[in-house]
Amino acid sequence: MAKHIKNMDELAKALQPVMLGMVDELAERVYETLNYFLQEYYNSYDPKSYRRQYDFLRSAVKVKPKAVGNKVIASVYIDTDAMDNHYNALGFQVATWANQGLHGGLDVGSNTPHVWDDTMKTTIENGELLKLAMDYLKKKGFSVRK
Repeated sequence: MAKHIKNMDELAKALQPVMLGMVDELAERVYETLNYFLQEYYNSYDPKSYRRQYDFLRSAVKVKPKAVGNKVIASVYIDTDAMDNHYNALGFQVATWANQGLHGGLDVGSNTPHVWDDTMKTTIENGELLKLAMDYLKKKGFSVRK
């Protein structure tokens, strides 16, 4: 059924459910990709001198989208505060090392991913999220052009 929209506020309100769904789908893709690279990071090294706690592996967080003013936002991040089982390193330092391809600050010579940078390259920089957004809008009946 056609909606009669009289002003920008009504347009924003009518589009909000579509935008919430789209942003949720995009955030889910980033979250899945981040978890993939976290797992690849763990797979790239088998420590012999310590027992892993797996805090970093489970550190990815996705926050449900919400409307803020005329925008819809969602967050995907590494919860560095949840990583408190590391000897002589805070969670932020562990995440920084992982993004440099290091394990515990050491280059172990493996094919270690750069966790966050590789996630951004695989979702944003290569245009995947833009393509997903366009596909989502097309499925909802919008005419979308590049």
